[in-house]
This record gives sequence, C-alpha cells and structure tokens, in this order.
Amino acid sequence: MTLDDYLRISETITLGAHIFTADEIKAFAAKYDPQRFHLDEREAEASVFGKLCASGWHTCAMWMRYNLEKRQDMLGEWTGDGPAPVFGPSPGFQNLKWLKPVYAGETITFTRTAKAHRPVASRPGWHLMTIDCEAFDSTGDKVLTFESAVLLQAG
Repeated sequence: MTLDDYLRISETITLGAHIFTADEIKAFAAKYDPQRFHLDEREAEASVFGKLCASGWHTCAMWMRYNLEKRQDMLGEWTGDGPAPVFGPSPGFQNLKWLKPVYAGETITFTRTAKAHRPVASRPGWHLMTIDCEAFDSTGDKVLTFESAVLLQAG
C-alpha cells in the first residue's frame, strides 16, 4: 500500500451525517456563539434566516468531529512498509464559506477529499496534506466548504 492509497488521494469520503437539533443548536450557541438567531426561535423568525439555525462554527465543529471519527476508523487499514502514518496538527484552513443556513432538524452529511501531500522540507519525515472539506443538506445542497491542511508523520 502506498501513502496515496492510504490517504485515498482524490477520493471523496463520506465522514458521517448529523441531525442538528434545536436543543443542541442553542447549547452550542450559548457557549460559543451567543447570537440571538442561534438562541431563540422567535428572534430567529425575525432575522434574515427566518427560523432557528446552527452557528457556522457549530457546523465546522461537527465536520471536525466526524472527520476525526473516520480517521480513527481507518487506523487499522495501513498495510504499507514501515509504521503507519501518524496525523499531527493542522497549520490552518482557508476559503471557509457557509453557503446555506443549517436549520434545526436538518440532517447534514460531511465529506472530505484529500487532494495531495508533499514532504515538509524543514521537518524530515513529515508531510503536509491538503483536503477539501464539505457538508451537504438532505437535498444535496452544499452548506459548508473550506480547504484544510494537516501535518502527518510518514516514512
């Protein structure tokens, strides 16, 4: 198995699906993004959204949760030479877009597509992998997109 095979370069992987409940939306918002349209149905109805919707940061956090769960599921798949690659931290992301509100009761499906990886010259044995990250509602409309990077120790 090559590193490209293990990372599934160019393959879109479904990470999982999540139902955003009103209670969960309000709890997240109360703690991390206390804007009225995330906290109260009446306030949300009077807002540009028209009804209670999740914080974009909540949607991003759930993408990360499902991404890490899928990565954990894949740990035993390495059959290449040497030790299995070990994922490290992310140096960041770019082009984050919340394309459509995520309303209470909606099911959102999260995906990732590993685009490429390259060795990091200043850190021998480490690679930088780039990933397209997306989320879709039940009608197939994209609600979230961003480009991410992650360091991994390989080889």
